[in-house]
Amino acid sequence: MTSSLTPDTPAPRASKAGAFIALLAGALALGISPVFVRLADVGPFASAFWRALLALPILFLWMKIADRGRLGGPGYTVPVVLAGLFFAGDLFFWHLSILNTTIANSTFLATTAPVWVILVAWLWFKERISVSTLSGLALCIAGGAALVGDSLQIDRSRLIGDAYGATTGIFFGLYFHAIRAGRLTHGAARLTLQSTAVTALVLFAVALMLEPRILPQSLQGWLAVLALGMLTHAAGQGLLSVALGTLPTVFSSLVIFLEAVIAALFAWVVLGEAISLVQVAGGAAIMLGIWVARPR
Repeated sequence: MTSSLTPDTPAPRASKAGAFIALLAGALALGISPVFVRLADVGPFASAFWRALLALPILFLWMKIADRGRLGGPGYTVPVVLAGLFFAGDLFFWHLSILNTTIANSTFLATTAPVWVILVAWLWFKERISVSTLSGLALCIAGGAALVGDSLQIDRSRLIGDAYGATTGIFFGLYFHAIRAGRLTHGAARLTLQSTAVTALVLFAVALMLEPRILPQSLQGWLAVLALGMLTHAAGQGLLSVALGTLPTVFSSLVIFLEAVIAALFAWVVLGEAISLVQVAGGAAIMLGIWVARPR
């Protein structure tokens, strides 16, 4: 019996409920990544490289399972390559911002990605942006600012680091659009694998140029970068690709604000970092913003 699927047949898409669950799970996996970066005993660019490289075997296995019965699959199209390049830029500038400004500033500025998602959707793709979406965005940004609380600072000596953090948001916003475009022709598994291969290649070159060493020096270091690859990237980015095959790009970008909430909760449970009432209110504002902006 021959399969009805051909190399040009897009993979099945998730239901809206399944896509939303995938988006929430992806945000959970992405939200705990700073802890693993902190535990890794290599520099920030080396840990970013390992994150992409160690995800490839898992993503390859996922692709083989997802493409079972297909005669082949689409190659490296423009959206796939752009997704890989944009995510490499996201990690590169995020780690630069961590080195040159406070963690709070870096985290908050990186969460401005939905602003760029909306601007590109409006200016480039001529999409109509609803009032509920803009209201949800405002609530999410206010909630993100409340989560970092008193740690958010404006310091002239850190302006370059703040600029790196803002650039991170731009690259992540562009990544959302590239993934959404890639899902028109690629299944989530193949798209994530191919774009990650591009990201790993770029970050390998960056790590060779900028890091004194690339290999982790301890068991803890290897376990940390392994967790970054398998949990944060393979699971987090993979589930994001699944969700963007069904859900609107703008709404999906707002849900990623939950990364900040998850990171704060994880730091409270694992690292014992206290959570203030202002931070609780910030987390509530983010969840309210997502609810306000939800697709009707």
